[in-house]
Amino acid sequence: MIKDITIGQFFPGDSVIHKLDPRFKIIFTLVYIIAVFLANSLLAYTMVAVFVFGSIFLSRIPVKHTLRGLKSVLFIIAFTALFNLFLTEGEPLFSIGPVTATKEGLRMTLLMIARVFFLIIGTTLLTFTTSPIMLTDGIESLLKPFAKIGLPAHELAMMMTIALRFIPTLIEETDKIMKAQTARGADFESGNLFQRAKNFVPLLVPLFISAFRRADELATAMECRCYHGGQNRTRMRVLKAGSRDVFAAITVFAFCGLIVWTRLG
Repeated sequence: MIKDITIGQFFPGDSVIHKLDPRFKIIFTLVYIIAVFLANSLLAYTMVAVFVFGSIFLSRIPVKHTLRGLKSVLFIIAFTALFNLFLTEGEPLFSIGPVTATKEGLRMTLLMIARVFFLIIGTTLLTFTTSPIMLTDGIESLLKPFAKIGLPAHELAMMMTIALRFIPTLIEETDKIMKAQTARGADFESGNLFQRAKNFVPLLVPLFISAFRRADELATAMECRCYHGGQNRTRMRVLKAGSRDVFAAITVFAFCGLIVWTRLG
């Protein structure tokens, strides 16, 4: 389960998606999220499926890697689906004891499952195809106009990227601690849900110690390199939009327009 969390992972590549300007990819991701929330019909979600799986194909990332992130949220999806199915008022379908499933609840359940499915797959594609450095530059460039009102654009971009970058590292560290404690007799698999949650408590202390140690090492490394934020900072790669970015922008906004059309229609 721990290894199934894919947030923050980066897969180096030379695909069309990898070569897109990170600023555009961040904007595309936000537009995609809006489109997924606007989708409310079979036709709309068919368009979303074609768009997202087409993007995965262009990125040359194996589909199994993008789908792997769903395993870590299956319990949340199932729990929310049951709530929608049995607690939504409408025409009854069947009953289990005192609770009744409705047609409207079934529709809400299917809508929620599809929405979460496409949100996770689409948003993880951003980190899969964008290196942490490029992601930092993209976020900073988008936040730079707000620097005029005192917003620390570079610092915010750096903090967001460091937090995203260290998610896979902490997941790997958690997996190592679990294996070490399992070798010493710890049991993380047996028992009910509450017992399993209780068994994970001993992981917290060594995990927090490891996280603070890594944070201290990172701070020391940045100080040794005379890091002073975005002040007078230069870049090896200057972000420049190209024709492929313009074409991708037209495609993404056309896709969003089609989703809006299906909702209004």
